[in-house]
Amino acid sequence: MKATSLSRKLLTRVLSFYFVLTFIVTCVQIGAEYINTKNHIANELLTLEKTFSGSLTRAVWELNTQQAVTIAEGLVAIPMIKGITITDENNQLIAQLGVAADKETLFLESIDDEGDNRKYFNVSSNSSGLFGHGFPLIFEFSGRTTRVGSVTLLSSNEVIFNRIQVGIYFLIGNAMVKTAALVLLFSLAFSSLLTNPLNELTEQINQFDIDDPEASKLHVINYENNELNILQNAYNNLIDELVAYKEKLALAQSKIISANSKLDEQNLMLEQEVARKTSSLSTTMLKMEMQQRELLDQQAKLQAENTRRSMTEKTLLETNHELKSSIIELKKAQERLLDAEKMAVLGNMSAEVTHEINTPIGVSITSTSYLADLLTKLKLDIEDNKLSKRVLNDFTEHSEQGLNLVLNNLERASELVSSYKQVAADQISEKIRQVNLAKYIDEIIHSLQPKLKKTNHSIKVDCPDDAEIYCHAGAISQIFTNLIINSVIHGFKDINNGEITILVKINGQHVHVIYQDNGHGVSEEQLIHLFDPFYTTAGNRGGTGLGTHIVHNLVNDTLNGSVSASSTLEKGLIYDIKFDNLR
Repeated sequence: MKATSLSRKLLTRVLSFYFVLTFIVTCVQIGAEYINTKNHIANELLTLEKTFSGSLTRAVWELNTQQAVTIAEGLVAIPMIKGITITDENNQLIAQLGVAADKETLFLESIDDEGDNRKYFNVSSNSSGLFGHGFPLIFEFSGRTTRVGSVTLLSSNEVIFNRIQVGIYFLIGNAMVKTAALVLLFSLAFSSLLTNPLNELTEQINQFDIDDPEASKLHVINYENNELNILQNAYNNLIDELVAYKEKLALAQSKIISANSKLDEQNLMLEQEVARKTSSLSTTMLKMEMQQRELLDQQAKLQAENTRRSMTEKTLLETNHELKSSIIELKKAQERLLDAEKMAVLGNMSAEVTHEINTPIGVSITSTSYLADLLTKLKLDIEDNKLSKRVLNDFTEHSEQGLNLVLNNLERASELVSSYKQVAADQISEKIRQVNLAKYIDEIIHSLQPKLKKTNHSIKVDCPDDAEIYCHAGAISQIFTNLIINSVIHGFKDINNGEITILVKINGQHVHVIYQDNGHGVSEEQLIHLFDPFYTTAGNRGGTGLGTHIVHNLVNDTLNGSVSASSTLEKGLIYDIKFDNLR
């Protein structure tokens, strides 16, 4: 890789900074010269105002246009005046000589002079490079002042540049001479102080001789105590340390040779010691044979012990097999118990529905008997020729009321039977079918109405109307049945107006159900065992502790989903259920 010159790189950075600094300073000096010259021209315009304002005022007052034009021509003849404009009191043009600025780009800056009640203004135009000074023409007569017109004197940047042109050339030439001299001085200084000494050091280092380090020391003629001398001294110190280490290495080698000779002597002594130890080893071997016999005896004892332990292990295996059989029987008994619990819930529902159906059927029978009596009375009136319009109207009105009563109660009984029939059929079936979840939850709640109507509790369902899913309908029925019954029995104990909220969200193939009541809730310790079988807080009231366990098994095993619960005492219980649509 090509080496980069350190001195050249340093010189380039220093000179680059100096070039930028010189350029900025030169530009600032040119700008200052431009501003000073512009101010000087502005002062000269003020002097011209004081000189010619009186004569111009009298010429305009006397309507002597020729004299005003003559004065204007004399002013334009001055090199710094590029244009002049004279107007009367109505801003009508009297004379305009030289250049004139476009009114759209002209900028006027008013300057009030309270001494003589005159209003001055500076003039500038950035687009055409013009600037100047304007002043009013004030005529004094009998102690009164009257504005008779105004004058605008224009100059340009060209005048300024003509005046400062020599100064600019001098500044630029001065900066170039100083820059060239500085480049030369810096180049000579870097070459003599850095580049040449570094090259000489590099050549001497490249001539380093590993066999004669002393002769490879650096000898650079430099009378200044700078970084190069420090580098030279550090390198020479390194050479001195290398020579010292070389001497130490020679001394260490001699010590190693001496140690090797001593090692040979030790080897001879070791061989003699080995022969002595060999005889001792023979004696030890005899003792080991005796110990081997003792070990054989111990091995026989161990074999007998191993046989006894094998028998014990066989007994343990048989006992383990019996335990496994007992566990299998226990699991079967648990499954039968769970089925019995499910059927118990279904039986309880059957009893409640049967009792609820009796009411509308009884009302229907009573209404039918009443209709039969009305019909018998009507026949008697017909036979006795007592039939009248009033009798027919009464018969029609009472018959219509009776029939409406019979139809309403029979429809109510039919709805109860239909809801119970669908829910009951699903609970004893494990088939997968398509259900509208919103309507199916309503059917489940309707089938539980006999139990719910005895209370003031309310159930709110938030489910999309088009929630069509494929699932184990029986599992869904048993889950909501157990959750609602648990809320009524346990959560709303001693509570008159409980509220149950069921929220269903469907996202693609995923179904998310949040079941919540505002009952008593459970403690953290009870929440840990909530889904354990036979764990109940109402054992003294006939609780089996299988309701939530059934819910857990149905969600995880049948629906292949997950269920979790959270609760705060006296703030209710929340079940979070997730499963997939099997479509």
